[in-house]
Amino acid sequence: MDLIGLKKPRNIAILGSTGSIGCSSLEVIANFPDELRVTYLTANKNIGLLQEQTRRFRPRAVVVLEESNASVLREALDGTTEVLVGEEGLQEIVCREDVDIVLSSLVGFAGLKPTLHAIEAGKDIALANKETLVVAGEIIMKKVRKHGVRLLPVDSEHSAILQCIQGENTNDIERVILTASGGPFLNMNEEQFHRITVEQALNHPTWKMGNKITIDSATLMNKGLEVIEAFWLFGLPPEKIEVLIHPQSIIHSMVEFVDGSIKAQLSVPDMKIPIQYALMYPRRPASPYSKIDFNTLREMTFLRPDIKKFPCLPLAFRALQMGGTAPAVLNAANEVAVHLFLEERLSFTSIPAVIQDTLSSHTPIHNTMLQDVIKADSEARDHVRQQTVAIHQ
Repeated sequence: MDLIGLKKPRNIAILGSTGSIGCSSLEVIANFPDELRVTYLTANKNIGLLQEQTRRFRPRAVVVLEESNASVLREALDGTTEVLVGEEGLQEIVCREDVDIVLSSLVGFAGLKPTLHAIEAGKDIALANKETLVVAGEIIMKKVRKHGVRLLPVDSEHSAILQCIQGENTNDIERVILTASGGPFLNMNEEQFHRITVEQALNHPTWKMGNKITIDSATLMNKGLEVIEAFWLFGLPPEKIEVLIHPQSIIHSMVEFVDGSIKAQLSVPDMKIPIQYALMYPRRPASPYSKIDFNTLREMTFLRPDIKKFPCLPLAFRALQMGGTAPAVLNAANEVAVHLFLEERLSFTSIPAVIQDTLSSHTPIHNTMLQDVIKADSEARDHVRQQTVAIHQ
């Protein structure tokens, strides 16, 4: 989209509007009523919040996954807004002509197909669903190049890298450094990990996020998935992607160049900042969000991740090195394991154990097609469920 297009509002379809990223995105859009406009919203089960969002932002249509929820919503909205259902509804709205940007913030593997459809329809993508690139990065990036669309990361770490490489020759990049807060168990002794509760794992020290990504942050799998995402977004080999623990979450990522210079992007830990950068790119309009006060910032500390305490991070690097369908298997195993942990059917320490077993049992398929990814995902989920049954017998 060129700068001329900025004279009219950019029409936004938000996939997953009732989640943490979706809600923050709507706050950003509300700050720029003359430049950003909500055209479509989608949600899974939080129909009450979707109803509130619809009445406030007046999208042309909304999508829910189940017909029962659609009936409730149609009655509540009294016919004022079109209500569509299921995957077919998602596919339809992302392809409509009155969409400029699709903000993909669905959780997990569910974000893959609608994001693919949006790319094939020539829509720019603001990507908050990192799993889409993790499971099908090769497929996605080929489609992005073929259809000439922009794929703009919403993750704060990848947004930071994108900002740091503006105006730079990517051949001059020595390495990128993804920062991680370290999660709630950074300073806990490994011997205590087997007693970690769901409540403890959901108590993130710096970010307010949805349950799944919060657990991923506690295991450091979230950072592992971001390593794979960076591999596809920026075309860097794994050996040029590093992870550094930075508990204050002020530096969101860094890029080191071959001459020894390092660029870093700093801001308060607020997802509205990278969301705005993606939706308004390449402009930087003023925002009302909090700014860093260096007079009160007491320290910024850094340390290497402890891969013995947090084995999910090296598992992600292993899947990336395996290539092909291996990252899809990693992601699927993780999604099921996290779900079981949240239901208190799996211990915290069992999450990396079942992922490792599932990954070890998989022989990757390379030069992947979509059906390969879908099959690998399904088989990995079945494998984890079978493991869990065995654990409880």
